[in-house]
Amino acid sequence: QVQFVESGGGLVQPGGSLRLSCAASGLSFGSYVMSWYRQAPGKARELVAMISPFSGSSINYGDFVKGRFTVSRDNTKKTLYLQMNSLKTEDTAVYYCNRYPPRGEDWGQGTQVTVSS
Repeated sequence: QVQFVESGGGLVQPGGSLRLSCAASGLSFGSYVMSWYRQAPGKARELVAMISPFSGSSINYGDFVKGRFTVSRDNTKKTLYLQMNSLKTEDTAVYYCNRYPPRGEDWGQGTQVTVSS
């Protein structure tokens, strides 16, 4: 059974930083394209970042990231990361990880990120 467990969210002031983690189990993690998504209240889930399998040499970000976030992976630990810097109030959302394209049955609980002064 595939499982993704996100962690690292919290309350941070505008301009602050957070590092999210996603622990994966039940799949050959290193061989999949992995992704971060987020969903703000009342809005659709949107793609934040995606990283290619194995070496993770190919990365794409949502347009709103604008150089503020960095996605990475540690295949030996089966963990996906998202380093978020220069956070804005509009980054407030629940953040999820999944394969790409995402599979509905694999969504976890996510981790809440709240950016507020």
